[in-house]
Amino acid sequence: MTDVGQDRDGQDAITRAVIECAADAIVAVDAQDRVTLWNPAAERMFGWPAAEVLGQVPTIVPDELKAERNAVQERVREGGQISIATRRFRRDGQLIDVRIDTSALHDADGRLLGWVAVYHPVDEADVTRHHMAERARLVRRLNDVVADLGAELDLATVLDRITTALVELTGADAGGFVQIKDDALELVSMHGLPEHMHGAVAELGPSLVGELLRSGKTVMMAGGERRLGDLIWSQLPGLHTIALGLSYLQNRPYGALYALFSGGRVGHVELELLELLAGHAGVAVGNAMAYADAVRQRAHERAVIDSSADGIVVLDRSGIVRQWNPSAGRLTGVPAEEVIGRPPPFEVPAPGSPLTLRLESGTWLNLLCAEVEETGELVVDIRDVTEAKDLEAAKDLFLATAGHELRTPITVVQGFASTLVNRWDKLGDAERRAAVETIAERARALGRLVEHLLLGSRAGADELKVTIERFDLGRLLEAAVAGFRSLSELHRVELEVAPDLPQVGGDRMATDIILGQVLENAFKYSPDGGTVSVRAWAEGGDLVVTVSDEGVGIAPGDHERIFERFVQGDAGDRRRFGGMGLGLYIVRRLAEAQRGDVSAHSRPGGGTTVRLTLRAAE
Repeated sequence: MTDVGQDRDGQDAITRAVIECAADAIVAVDAQDRVTLWNPAAERMFGWPAAEVLGQVPTIVPDELKAERNAVQERVREGGQISIATRRFRRDGQLIDVRIDTSALHDADGRLLGWVAVYHPVDEADVTRHHMAERARLVRRLNDVVADLGAELDLATVLDRITTALVELTGADAGGFVQIKDDALELVSMHGLPEHMHGAVAELGPSLVGELLRSGKTVMMAGGERRLGDLIWSQLPGLHTIALGLSYLQNRPYGALYALFSGGRVGHVELELLELLAGHAGVAVGNAMAYADAVRQRAHERAVIDSSADGIVVLDRSGIVRQWNPSAGRLTGVPAEEVIGRPPPFEVPAPGSPLTLRLESGTWLNLLCAEVEETGELVVDIRDVTEAKDLEAAKDLFLATAGHELRTPITVVQGFASTLVNRWDKLGDAERRAAVETIAERARALGRLVEHLLLGSRAGADELKVTIERFDLGRLLEAAVAGFRSLSELHRVELEVAPDLPQVGGDRMATDIILGQVLENAFKYSPDGGTVSVRAWAEGGDLVVTVSDEGVGIAPGDHERIFERFVQGDAGDRRRFGGMGLGLYIVRRLAEAQRGDVSAHSRPGGGTTVRLTLRAAE
């Protein structure tokens, strides 16, 4: 076992010696590109001692070549080796031409540990071939960029891609595009600059763009003795050269493209690329702006159609649906994807002649059609008139019910009044008193009926007025329940109020009307009697009151309808229970006016529970 260990140590020593004595630079990095090996040849080639780079990500790869490096690493991830000619930075900022052989490093279990690269210096012929290949790559990339710009129609994206391509193709350290706005310049796109510079504004006259405009040229280069520190670009550390080219839109200067250099050399190739990109930028910006105008117009028209509460349908000459807005889908119940490219699922009226139809769902629709003379298309407007139809039917029912409700007490009052007038002397005191009590009771019923009519009218016009004040809900409940306990021998009223119930922040009179109406309904809709339970407690910042009965209950689907005007829970038997369907409508409006709510629920064993929620006093 000792011999095996000694042999392994010997092999490791030999390996280290080979790496240390190798003429070529050998660099190993982990999966996060941090240096794990940096031999003496690498120190000589790049200028950094191993102690300064071990555990760090070395800054030897130019930004424009990082994608190339990543692609190489991915290709050798599973094995093999790739050799490429490329460039790398020395510590002094100089770019050197090298050939790199790259392989992946794996442990005994096959897990990726990183990569190892062997760097070889290249001779003059290799450099020439590399430069020719680089020039061909630039030409291909420029063609790709121009094609990409021509296909892109979003203005902000076009400008961002131009500045990114500028930095990539010229080797600049940063780039930007400034837009000319009257007598000012605004930095609207940038790459390689601090984010806070976006939107920076400068005067046009004294700027480099102003100087370039006055010169009559399209490109210029500034540096050396010029005072670059006065420019907004001075925030780029080490800035020594600025190249800029004008972009024109419809033969007028629109902006300028900047290439900023803090390292490396700027030559005619970089200026040529800048001029080409600036020229193509004007074309791409013009296309993007024209497209943006068209999209804006279409979006405006589409927004009007999509946001319309009415359904809007466009039919072509053949009567096939071409547009179907969201409201059309909501009103008809047919989504756009099921009807686009097909005939509409309803009869289309003649232009100018409205048509009212009823769908199987019970929805009433009013259709109005107009023809677009230029295209022969038909535009159909769809409006939901179900509420108007229902209100019309409800009003008819209300008038019939109100007539019945008014006729009965009036007839009784008239009958007993006539009896008193015609037979006063023949009636005894008890009979006279009974007749007068009947007249008084019927007069009270008429008063309540008129009060409901007035409250219903005010609620429908949003004219219910309430006063928010503090009051004792427990006492109000006790008074309301006491008034109902003597009204029926068939009903038993129970009251349970939680101890220390907070005071309510609401309207005492409105709450009294709510409780009276809910208790009256509990009695009316439990004609065979039973227990009416009233409970109150605090729940969070609210006070909750429930009134439960053992009556006929609420039909499925009617739990919300009973709070509408002219609707009763048992609408098919109005003669049995009477009323005009205004009570619960008024109850909900009075509750909402106090920032509360009311709802109705069926009890499992039969009957109904009405739940009232009010705000606790602050």
